[in-house]
Amino acid sequence: MSEAQQHQDQDQARVKGKLYGVGLGPGDPSLMTLRAVEVIAQADVVAYHSARHGRSIARSIAAKHLRADHVEEPLVYPVTTETTDHPGGYQGAMEEFYEASAARLAAHLDAGRTVAVLAEGDPLFYGSYMHMHKRLADRYEAEVIPGVTSVSAAAARLGTPLVEGEEVLTILPGTLPEEELTARLAATDSAVVMKLGRTFPAVRRAMEGSGRLAEARYVERATMEGERTGVLADTDPDSVPYFAVAVVPSRIGNPGSVPSGPGEVAVVGTGPAGPLWLTPETKRALADAEVLVGYTTYLDRVPVKPGQVRHGSDNKVESERAEFALDLARRGKRVAVVSGGDPGVFAMATAVLEVAGQAPYADVPVRVLPGVTAANAAAAAAGAPLGHDYATVSLSDRLKPWEVIAERLRAAAAADLVLALYNPGSRSRTWQVAQAKELLLELRAPQTPVVVARDVGGPEQSVRIVTLGELEPSEVDMRTILLIGSSQTRVTERADGSRVTWTPRRYP
Repeated sequence: MSEAQQHQDQDQARVKGKLYGVGLGPGDPSLMTLRAVEVIAQADVVAYHSARHGRSIARSIAAKHLRADHVEEPLVYPVTTETTDHPGGYQGAMEEFYEASAARLAAHLDAGRTVAVLAEGDPLFYGSYMHMHKRLADRYEAEVIPGVTSVSAAAARLGTPLVEGEEVLTILPGTLPEEELTARLAATDSAVVMKLGRTFPAVRRAMEGSGRLAEARYVERATMEGERTGVLADTDPDSVPYFAVAVVPSRIGNPGSVPSGPGEVAVVGTGPAGPLWLTPETKRALADAEVLVGYTTYLDRVPVKPGQVRHGSDNKVESERAEFALDLARRGKRVAVVSGGDPGVFAMATAVLEVAGQAPYADVPVRVLPGVTAANAAAAAAGAPLGHDYATVSLSDRLKPWEVIAERLRAAAAADLVLALYNPGSRSRTWQVAQAKELLLELRAPQTPVVVARDVGGPEQSVRIVTLGELEPSEVDMRTILLIGSSQTRVTERADGSRVTWTPRRYP
């Protein structure tokens, strides 16, 4: 490239304009930042989005800062909520619009003009400006001026904290499928749902389905003319515009956010390890509980929440723990009995229901919420060894005699079922695994695949695939689960050198 050409290119680069994404805040012009006002004042071109009616909320917020010599670029959406005959459908029509809008702005930038794209709220928070930014910021100097979001404005107008301490705030678009909204609302501490309007009926049902409706508040056009706030449950669906949000505020120090009604016991499964294994339904039950009761190891998996009382105990007092929880519920407390894995698989659900069947507790509501079982978690970590029929047996003889366990092992082995063996060993039970191995080898080949899974999901996770003949009983402890394959269970090696085991769904 010649020196003259280099100078020409440099001159062209110098004359290119700068792109600004200007956040205007939630609607009240006095909530614009000083920087936003400065940028608008120095801009040559002011662009803003609007529907086909031509009225732009963004322009109306910034109106008093616009000059007569500003070049205005209205970016008019070809479609909003109505249908379109564009061959690419709604998405195709919008993509074409964004490309054309970016080209219009690029022409100004190439001519050396400074372009300010106005955006309600914050430009990169569900804002239309982002579509311009993604198409232009790699070619032109660009700066984003943050603005006060509708989320912050709504909380301010309600006069209630959104989140406090270690609470989690989840922001959701109301356009999500209703089931997805329900699950996410159930699993979070606080939430804001945006983009209401025609989505409001589904959002309201999601609030109700997740147990959050009583807490939810409604804010319409925060800080703008026509502002309205109230209780979400009392809001007329036909009156809700797009510029409205649903708010589930912080529960800390907010008595109105705590579910009311009679006491109950929810028996919840935490899965095999920590919070990653909790279901949204379980998270909601744990958040709603006033009292947590459980084996201390399992209680430690549940995040501490202000105001919640925790009662931990040893793992050998299940009946006493159940009775204690039911007594609390009978006195009006919402109690969550915390269990590992699934509460109905060798865990607390049966203990609670057994005690709940007694006369004093017959009228205490009891719910059992499922969790990921240790068998399922171990199977997933190893492949799919439970892909066909299988039996689940506990090797603990604390609650049933070994003769019964041995009889069941023989029956399952004779039926060629895959076996999931819970509670295989502990410091006080060291011989059961060896006895089980000896018994199974009478009916199953030494080459039978065995999954030895320890601390699945935890920091010390170890998942090994050995054969029944190689199984070393001394390596098995209470944190281990064993999956014994059937005659059809296979082990294959993957391209990366890892080994997986699986049981075919077809049986010869």
